[in-house]
Amino acid sequence: MGNYKFLMDLAVILLCTKLLGVVTNKVQMPQVVGALLAGLLLGPSMLGVISETNFLQTIAELGVIVLMFSAGLETDIKELKKSGKSAFIVALCGVLVPLAGGFAVAHFFNRPDMIPSNASSTTLLQNIFVGVILTATSVSISVETLKELGKLQTHAGNTILGAAIIDDILGIVALTIITSITDPSVNIAMVLLKIAGFFVFSIVLGYIFFQMYKYWMTHSDKMRHRHTIIAFVFCLLMAYVAEDLFGVADITGAYIAGLIISNTDRSAYLQEKFDILSYLLLSPVFFAHIGLSVELPNMTPMIVLFTVVLCITAVLTKMAGCGFGARLCGDSPAECVRVGAGMASRGEVALIVANKGAVVGLLGSAFMGSIVVMVVVTAVTTPILLKITFRNGPVDKVSETENITSYHDVVSERRRNISRDLIKK
Repeated sequence: MGNYKFLMDLAVILLCTKLLGVVTNKVQMPQVVGALLAGLLLGPSMLGVISETNFLQTIAELGVIVLMFSAGLETDIKELKKSGKSAFIVALCGVLVPLAGGFAVAHFFNRPDMIPSNASSTTLLQNIFVGVILTATSVSISVETLKELGKLQTHAGNTILGAAIIDDILGIVALTIITSITDPSVNIAMVLLKIAGFFVFSIVLGYIFFQMYKYWMTHSDKMRHRHTIIAFVFCLLMAYVAEDLFGVADITGAYIAGLIISNTDRSAYLQEKFDILSYLLLSPVFFAHIGLSVELPNMTPMIVLFTVVLCITAVLTKMAGCGFGARLCGDSPAECVRVGAGMASRGEVALIVANKGAVVGLLGSAFMGSIVVMVVVTAVTTPILLKITFRNGPVDKVSETENITSYHDVVSERRRNISRDLIKK
């Protein structure tokens, strides 16, 4: 008789992630924090009710692919272009400064006489990877906070949203490069060539697929469920080709697949379907799996000190880097502080990057616990910082034509249009 314990594991994970997600949402914290805490609570670091298995790891990997595919579906390329030069400069500074800050902190602590690491890669790559983790920005946390404050339609709100999108793309590229060179036999020039080749391949294939998919959708309006299947197949194939043929992270392929399909008329319908799939199973398992895989080390004074320094560095480097970028674009000091505060939050992207690094030996278990704490701390402090910065000083409004609408507003509007069309039919 087979072992059906995985059914009980899934039931417990889904229930706990939902309950803790509701609790964290009630105290105005992202629900992803609740899912992460559920994994920590159930895993070996605390109660030890559930242990990591190959099945959960596979579901978690599928979950992160769907998560990044959904992020691509939500991206509005036209609005991305509107953010323009200022968003790119803010995002670039918001990547370079945290990268340098994270490397410096890891370089100081990642030593046998301070915090010995059990990661398989070289110390230099481990230190760089900690910096890569700090480059991430959580779009969802920043956008939802700005919506709650009623400040999304401001100059700072537009800059934060546009820069956060570009920041995620730069972070994915950085992740791909650092994970590719963990193999000492890999030539960095060849790695960069393969990355460039993948993006060329994606442009060509994406254009062909987009035209065929768009034509098929206009001639098969009554078979919408098949649209979802074809989109999912394209997502999985792009993820496979990226990882297996080009050595690029599978989440990069999934994100680009979503980006391509986001230009179609059915993107909102597809997003709704994948939201259901992700909400019901994949996302809770993925975030809980991050917590399940964490074995918090003995909290020696040195690890506690590293965690505190890492949290402070994570917040200050984002605020300094993004604020400096905004200043270069001519923003007022008050706007620069707001942009920096809005970009300080880490979330699912940082967890994805950290998990990827742990798998390929770029992050030791002694550091994983500190990364998780950093994600939680920045997720909590960002809404507080935004409230403080928008409460003090003038706010620069923008016109409706210049406003960059949030992902959720775009999706909601498209869903309303779909509902009206269905009612008419």
